Amino acid sequence: MDNLSRLATLIANANHIAVLSGAGMSTESGIPDFRSANGLFTQNRSFADVVSIDYFYADPAGFWDAFREIFKLKLAGQYSPNAGHEFLAWLEEQGKRISVLTQNIDGLHHKAGSREVLEMHGTLMGATCLNCQTTHDLAYVQANPLPLCRECNAALKPDVVLYGEAVPLIDPAFDLAVNADLLLVMGSSLEVGPVNLIPVEAARAGVPCGLINLSDTRLDRFFDVIVQAGIGETCQRVKALL
Repeated sequence: MDNLSRLATLIANANHIAVLSGAGMSTESGIPDFRSANGLFTQNRSFADVVSIDYFYADPAGFWDAFREIFKLKLAGQYSPNAGHEFLAWLEEQGKRISVLTQNIDGLHHKAGSREVLEMHGTLMGATCLNCQTTHDLAYVQANPLPLCRECNAALKPDVVLYGEAVPLIDPAFDLAVNADLLLVMGSSLEVGPVNLIPVEAARAGVPCGLINLSDTRLDRFFDVIVQAGIGETCQRVKALL
């Protein structure tokens, strides 16, 4: 049996599938892999320096200028789900429970119709005042170069988990993964912790693990089946097998 057929069998036999999705899930929708971007931000600053809670506190205006450029904020909300996102929503329509644990901040899983989505790194779709907790939508953020709170005039922080902040949903994500019938990793290089430990813990808990990714990862040994191909193309072929 080839890897595609093995993956289709694992999916067919699972009632509850936890899906860990990374940047490769969104690149097929035209969204760049932000961590591989170069030269987009202020001189002599790394990606982690710019997209950090420390830089936000030190220079909110400079932070927002860089954040807008890195994440192409003016385009946020205009991207469409691809065949990979749609495949997960389709599996849910077939009666499976699909728990999406995503590293992505683009909102495309919600847009595709997935109902159980943990956005572990937050979302580009809004911003919150750290002073009074008032939330603001993307339209408001896009209309203001330095978005300030409507209530107290403090600088807003994007609803994205920045470097130096805790990942608030990481514990529920681990719980879902280790209790699922299958963990499916889609488009993640598994380089960023602590999210990259999810397949390690799932495998140790005896959960079958599948990976769809264009390249090798350092954690390939934890997977029962690996398909090295594009996500959209793979999902369409698996759907045909199902």
